[in-house]
Amino acid sequence: MTGRQLRQRRLSRATAALSGRKRGAQPKVVALGGGMGLSASLTALRRITGDLTAVVTVADDGGSSGRLREELGVLPPGDLRKALAALCGDDEWGRTWSQVIQHRFESKGDLHEHAVGNLLIVALWEQLGDPVQALDLVGKLLGAHGRVLPMSAVPLELQALVRGHDTERPDDVSTVRGQATVALTPGEVQSVHVVPADPPAVPEAVAAVLDADWVVLGPGSWFSSVIPHLLVPELLDALVTTKARKVLSLNLAPQPGETDGFSPQRHLEVLGRHAPKLAMDVVLADEAAVPDRESLADAAQRIGAAVELAPVASPDGVPIHDPELLAAAYDRIFRMHGRIGPWR
Repeated sequence: MTGRQLRQRRLSRATAALSGRKRGAQPKVVALGGGMGLSASLTALRRITGDLTAVVTVADDGGSSGRLREELGVLPPGDLRKALAALCGDDEWGRTWSQVIQHRFESKGDLHEHAVGNLLIVALWEQLGDPVQALDLVGKLLGAHGRVLPMSAVPLELQALVRGHDTERPDDVSTVRGQATVALTPGEVQSVHVVPADPPAVPEAVAAVLDADWVVLGPGSWFSSVIPHLLVPELLDALVTTKARKVLSLNLAPQPGETDGFSPQRHLEVLGRHAPKLAMDVVLADEAAVPDRESLADAAQRIGAAVELAPVASPDGVPIHDPELLAAAYDRIFRMHGRIGPWR
């Protein structure tokens, strides 16, 4: 049996297992991140729970989001839009609205590359004056299977200490500003911080983390989508003190620029340096993406976690998570490492 056939068989088994779940088993799950990594988690998680909240980073300064942020002084809407799209259902209504809010205009004018969903979200922010209420209303319109919240009430600037950002001075460490620039830096990111340094968390996001049964952090751009959640003091305090169990979901491959050459265990070491008091319960990784299982287990143990290896990558070989396989992995973790019996 080829590797592709094996992955297809596992996908079929995962789909069958999920379809056989008993109704009423609804853990309260909070997923933190941004961009396509968070979207992957949400697309999987909405298959196994109806009580799902996404907490989204607000440091994006590129593309349509960056333009709207600079022109109107609003939170960058792009990652919030992607999370809402991921929570849309698989029926005709959900598919249609997911495509609509992700649609980008193509023109020679000011609308070029603006996403419809970005404009809709910002319009409701201006109408209602309340980012959370506006996002709830967009979610209701889309029929979203969950709630989307910004992690902070103010737009943040991501800054990083990078060694070798100037390729002509590979040993120099310099400060790189802006999420879009950090994500594509040719140098080695040493650490990141946000401006303002102590941003206010959205109260609803803190409450969701404290009330959760499970918190999922990652996958996603490590320095620009995952770590920023740990730089909001109130949100970090909630993550440290919550009674929820916590899963750290690793990427399938290093990200060009931001985490070039990173091993799976190095991702954990970076997390530990930015939030030394934060313990995790489970580290989820694709079994084919871990060349040194012993080193990963050692790194996971240092943050209090056990390692769960599972086939979660797309069977076609593209380094993206497969929604059904990832859902099956989360479902198994929730059952094996959580409480026994019906949720709440």
